[in-house]
Amino acid sequence: MEKILPIGKDDFRMIRESSNYYVDKSLMIRDFIRYGNLVTLITRPRRFGKTLNMTMLRDFFDITQNSREIFSGLAIMVTEYADAINSAPVISLSLKGCIGNDIEALKRSVATEVQKEFVRYETILKEVDKEKHTYRSYFRVLKALEDKTIDEEDLKNSLACLLEVLHTFYGVRPILLIDEYDNPIIEAHQKKFREEFTGFYAAFLTMALKGNPHLGQALLTGIQRVAKESIFSKLNNIVVYNVLSRHYSPYFGLTADETETLLNYYNLELNNDVKARYDGYLFFGIEMYNPWSILGYANERVLKNYWLKTSTNALVKESVLAANYDFHRTFEKLIKNNQVDVRLNLEASFAELPRTDTLWGLFVNAGYLTVSHQDYELNNFTVCIPNKEIKTEFQEIVSAYTKLSSDMLQEMLIALMNGNMDAFFSVYRELVLESTSYHDAKENAYHMLMLGMVMNLRDLYKITSNVESGHGRSDVIMESKDVKRPHIILEFKQGEDVEKLKQEALCQIKEKKYYAGLSGRVLCVGIAHNKKRCELVHELVEV
Repeated sequence: MEKILPIGKDDFRMIRESSNYYVDKSLMIRDFIRYGNLVTLITRPRRFGKTLNMTMLRDFFDITQNSREIFSGLAIMVTEYADAINSAPVISLSLKGCIGNDIEALKRSVATEVQKEFVRYETILKEVDKEKHTYRSYFRVLKALEDKTIDEEDLKNSLACLLEVLHTFYGVRPILLIDEYDNPIIEAHQKKFREEFTGFYAAFLTMALKGNPHLGQALLTGIQRVAKESIFSKLNNIVVYNVLSRHYSPYFGLTADETETLLNYYNLELNNDVKARYDGYLFFGIEMYNPWSILGYANERVLKNYWLKTSTNALVKESVLAANYDFHRTFEKLIKNNQVDVRLNLEASFAELPRTDTLWGLFVNAGYLTVSHQDYELNNFTVCIPNKEIKTEFQEIVSAYTKLSSDMLQEMLIALMNGNMDAFFSVYRELVLESTSYHDAKENAYHMLMLGMVMNLRDLYKITSNVESGHGRSDVIMESKDVKRPHIILEFKQGEDVEKLKQEALCQIKEKKYYAGLSGRVLCVGIAHNKKRCELVHELVEV
């Protein structure tokens, strides 16, 4: 019987007990034991299997389970570390669902996740001497969690409390797993109370992770490292492995071989079309596919976008809009060329350290960009948009950037391709009117139009541009890849006499023969701007 695709499932035991297709990542357990770091943080984009791997570690180590059957046949069971199975108490938290419109609501959401682990051990601990100090603290905190009356100090100390009671009961130091540890920080940032929340959250983690004699090992996952200056100011014992790190590099995402094996199992082929849409990630030089997208494709057998929007996507959009001119200038080069050289900081959160290098780090950590080349001495990294699926996400950013909805942007570009210049200019003019002063380079209307065209139409046109940023004009040449569709050349000018300038723009296209090397029909478009006013003229020529 064909194995079921685990669509939307990220619980290891559930997948292994339900005859689901599973890609064996169990050697991550070997590496976790072998590396022996007291506190580890692994940063990866959303939808790359972090939760599944964390539940795998939970089910392997958890002393309250009998896990040999669900690990039967996996690589870890033929290593010297197989005997570590079900050998330690485990505290496993998933904070990816923590939300709250204010700081108290977010704390309650965190408390709810902690409560689940307290309750899980309640039955096991029911026969202990409840008057012993350690156990008395545990049952007091448990009751407060259940009654929703826990105060901030007890909540800060709750993980440390649970670590101590489990170490006391089992005589084995527990393993602490925290999945998507940075989600509460992202939530607090977006709801505008990050600074107030950080004090509580830093204490919550530090009490459990720093200098705690009851902790065996801890593993955290998330999108990015929160700045050392805030949460981790006292957590100097944490070891961070990001997408450029050798450690753990094969375990998050699907390698090319794993992807090909999976697709072949479901009678699909890893062809160039699949690679163009879903390939392109490099984790320490290992070619990686987004497992969420590959599972979606194997299930529906349709090449489309499956990468779902998350809170990180909103953070990326917000950060781009708030960034400075230097970032926007480089961002425009990225959109035009699909890659760009940048300074990159993967070791801090942009939300807490709003600099250009941390914003590029956010793009990489969140899966919008991948690093194709790095020079650590010069701190110079070549980043690129990995595949067609991610280009769609960039289209959303460009839409926000231009203050147009993605539907309006698509309407404008379809009108341009079809030569319907009245419809094109109607939307384009709205773009200009909704943008702020033309002196504000990051919202320069016609430059943003170019970005939108490059991102949306690159599959249909070979697009080149020569932007003279100091003079307010941009030449755009769109060479059609389909002979049935005309080529398009746009020339932009800026000045007070827009009627005269639009004609000059059109004449310049023809006089300088920007269409040299093209053959067939060419739609020549001259557009002139004076602040928020713009005029257009066009002519279809045969070359």
